[in-house]
Amino acid sequence: MSQPPSRLERTLLAFILLTLIWLPLPLGSNRDWAAGLLLLLIGVASSTWALSQLRAGVAYRSQAKTLQAGLPMLALLLLCQLWVAIQWLSGLSMDNSATFEQLMLGLAYSLLFVMIISLFHTRKRLSILLATLVFSGTLQAFWGALMTLSGVEWLLTEPKTTYLGDATGTFINRNHLAGYLEMTLACGIGLLLALRDNRPFRWRNVLELLMGPKARLRLALVVMVIALVMTHSRMGNTAFFTSLLLVGGLFVLMEKEHRLRNSLILTSIIVIDMLVISQYFGLEKLKDRLINTRLHDVVVNGEVVQQANEVRDDVFGYAIPLLMERPLTGQGAGSFEAVFPQYPGQDIRLNFDHAHNDYIQFAIEFGLLGSLPLAAFVLLALWHALKALWRRESVYRSGVGFGAAMGISALLIHSSTDFNLQIPANAATLVVLCAIAVLAGSHSKMRNHTQA
Repeated sequence: MSQPPSRLERTLLAFILLTLIWLPLPLGSNRDWAAGLLLLLIGVASSTWALSQLRAGVAYRSQAKTLQAGLPMLALLLLCQLWVAIQWLSGLSMDNSATFEQLMLGLAYSLLFVMIISLFHTRKRLSILLATLVFSGTLQAFWGALMTLSGVEWLLTEPKTTYLGDATGTFINRNHLAGYLEMTLACGIGLLLALRDNRPFRWRNVLELLMGPKARLRLALVVMVIALVMTHSRMGNTAFFTSLLLVGGLFVLMEKEHRLRNSLILTSIIVIDMLVISQYFGLEKLKDRLINTRLHDVVVNGEVVQQANEVRDDVFGYAIPLLMERPLTGQGAGSFEAVFPQYPGQDIRLNFDHAHNDYIQFAIEFGLLGSLPLAAFVLLALWHALKALWRRESVYRSGVGFGAAMGISALLIHSSTDFNLQIPANAATLVVLCAIAVLAGSHSKMRNHTQA
């Protein structure tokens, strides 16, 4: 019989959960001191985790199962870090200090991944992990919406100077709050679906959803959708609802027995949250931004009548030669800001420290040798999530798989026009979401005293 979790392990679980809540608070951990604190927190947690493993002697059977399932993905993450270390040590990088920083962050993400799949290996712990991410997303959403509606416009400890009138939470950029909310909303929807029962559909179940114990979770989803709309992030909102429709459509088609109930849950999120409630919180402004987006000048009879109001498309074009210069080895992790200024034309007047496209930036910095393991890591996580979603015999597993698949898909879509994966808080949260994808199908549902 397995031993109950020690006080050290329980403390470690609480520490990791608090760390996940903390990460987005200091400007998305996108400052040197905040990134350093992230490294310190994960370093302390991983050292404590290693100590708890040594004291335990042998892993729980369920823990060994999740570790085995996540081992190929961990190997891919470490393979990428090995390549970044080679870039740094061999002088391949065009910005050695930035590459070293990326190496430290990459190792921290790898440790976070292995700790999540090792420690949150039971159903109760997995539910607590999902609930923590939902709480953190709701906290960010509430703060961002409150600051915007009140007109105070502060971040956490300092006033906002950019994106006034848009919800940003404690992030500098509205798109990064949108990226974070895409993932936490997906966790909330997944948890809502995971906690549904197998009873035949009755209309009174709808009332239970609106007024019963799940009402708090439903309210959290409403708050996060409102804040997502209030970010006025075009691709953030597009990515969220596209992933919801894609994964939701697949989920409804596969779940024949409870198709009506699942359809009502997903439809309520779209209709009630988006079309009704969000109508009062900036939906019209978001629609105007979508309609008025111009990537290219509008020319009539050889005369420019409307200038492009987006320069990201130009940045993509100017970055391609940079990519072709070292397609295999890359310019060095984190080196985009150092190498890009030699390429843009006169129409690029701002300093771009990121490519505003994660795929292009990873390809430029990591090269094919470093980017392929990362791509395989995310795609393998998506496969684990979809595999759990297809398990119709388990309502819980399919629900968690839905949430993981939706969150990963949303950020993959959003990454085509923004740089969420360059923000430590969002990158770490995606790694946690990938770990949840593994846990969705491999966790234990034991309910005895071995479950904390």
